[in-house]
Amino acid sequence: MPQTPLIQLSAVGVPLDLANVDTDQLIPARFLKYPRDEKYRTYLFHDLRLKPDGADNPNFVLNNEPYRSNGRILVADRNFGCGSSRESAVYVLQDWGFRAVIAPSFGDIFFNNSFKNGFLPVRLPPEVCAKLRRDLHDDPGAEIKIDVEAQTITGPDNVLHPFEIDEFRKYCLMRGLDDIDFTLEHTAQIDAFERKNRPDWLGHNA
Repeated sequence: MPQTPLIQLSAVGVPLDLANVDTDQLIPARFLKYPRDEKYRTYLFHDLRLKPDGADNPNFVLNNEPYRSNGRILVADRNFGCGSSRESAVYVLQDWGFRAVIAPSFGDIFFNNSFKNGFLPVRLPPEVCAKLRRDLHDDPGAEIKIDVEAQTITGPDNVLHPFEIDEFRKYCLMRGLDDIDFTLEHTAQIDAFERKNRPDWLGHNA
């Protein structure tokens, strides 16, 4: 699926006061067999968001407005995306409408899969994440601003927080490139290298 560049984003922040959210909570394993279609978003947090009878759980944040319709930036607690490896955990967040998640720490595989799919995971100190969640609870619908180029997060209180991001990942995220797209950007240089280093026995015109 083509990636959308992410340079700047101002969007409603969603406070998720849960630590150790694993990939099976993000998308239960029984849904992994289904294709990524228009129903895919409904699998997000399925067993937390819904009661056993399928009714909405009113205590889960995504069942309440303005988060249900407008939330695009998730603010969670430590070790978000831990557990088993599944890119579907990133897909289902994207298909719900999220572009980024802010947390003190992440599962390593989820963290890497996020960047590969044009989704931004931001590490901020635990006390900063806790303050962001409190502010979002106090003012439902408040926005968070992300500036990838400047590598900053601005909370509802207008306090600016710098974050770190690998330069390669930043480049790809801002241009909507996955690893293959990035490689294709350098096709001319790759072809020139191959021509220059082709063994003589292949012939220069091979």
